[in-house]
Amino acid sequence: MSIVVKKPGLLTTVQDKGRTGFQKFGIIASGAMDRYALRAANVLVENEEHEAALEITLVGPTLTFEEDALIAICGADLSPTIDKQPLPMWRAVFVRGGTTLSFGPAKHGTRAYLAVAGGYDIPEVMNSRSTYLRAGIGGYEGRALKANDQLYIRKAEQQEKQEALRQRAGERPFYEATLPLFRYIRPFYEMNPLIRVVKGMQADSFEQESIDAFYREPFKVLPQSDRMGFRLAGPPLRLKHKEQLLSEAVTFGSIQVPSGGNPIVLMADRQTTGGYHKIAQVITVDLPVMAQLNLGAEVRFKEVSLEEAQLLLLEQELNFEQLKQGVRLYNKGMI
Repeated sequence: MSIVVKKPGLLTTVQDKGRTGFQKFGIIASGAMDRYALRAANVLVENEEHEAALEITLVGPTLTFEEDALIAICGADLSPTIDKQPLPMWRAVFVRGGTTLSFGPAKHGTRAYLAVAGGYDIPEVMNSRSTYLRAGIGGYEGRALKANDQLYIRKAEQQEKQEALRQRAGERPFYEATLPLFRYIRPFYEMNPLIRVVKGMQADSFEQESIDAFYREPFKVLPQSDRMGFRLAGPPLRLKHKEQLLSEAVTFGSIQVPSGGNPIVLMADRQTTGGYHKIAQVITVDLPVMAQLNLGAEVRFKEVSLEEAQLLLLEQELNFEQLKQGVRLYNKGMI
């Protein structure tokens, strides 16, 4: 079973939860930018939640399914269609072999995730199938997809849902499961969001005027932004005193401030260490919203306590567990 790439789109790569355990050797984590959407898409097709999926950026690819498949698309709404018929998102969908998946204009967000039951048959590199483009490792030959690439799919362990949807599809090109991902637990991808952060390790090194401006004024996402980091333009953030820092560990969502005063939000392909002052850290539950920002978007920041950030994450994980339980019950015909 395979999927043939007719058109690759702007940037389509294979990503999973990332390459953990190797940062001490200088190997970055990489992985999906919006990990919540990745997890949700996999759960809907009964994969392990961190299975690899296609990360589709802004302009989607054109893909032909050579055989029947069970898929789910979560994340940004890039107007997906099957044989020119609108395809529902945030739910499992049976697609018939011979049909073509295409994408149109981006309605909101920038990155969609296409999971397929069974997962993509791609070798792991250092325990991950994620693509690290700069090093050319992982994913499909260490690169973004190109026209005429062929993605092979592993056989799904659970096929009851796919068979049930196939029978209901009749002659239609696809058939959707009636169970969507509940709206109240989806991330809200705003164009100009308010992103919550906790205080950074070196926040006290900044002038009070700069700290006030950081939480008061909007910052614009610059064109130089990519999977490594989002460069922001806004009021310059100044230190009380010029000082050098020893490089130290950074993480997804660390907000560093170089000497020019414009902050950088570190993202999935971030470096392993950094020597710039960190004014704040994006909380985990808001990372998906940050990851879906487009170039030119404006973002504001709000400080929350570490305890509040932990409670928000706990609430999100409890909601996600409800989704997983709902999928299991639906597949057993109990809801």
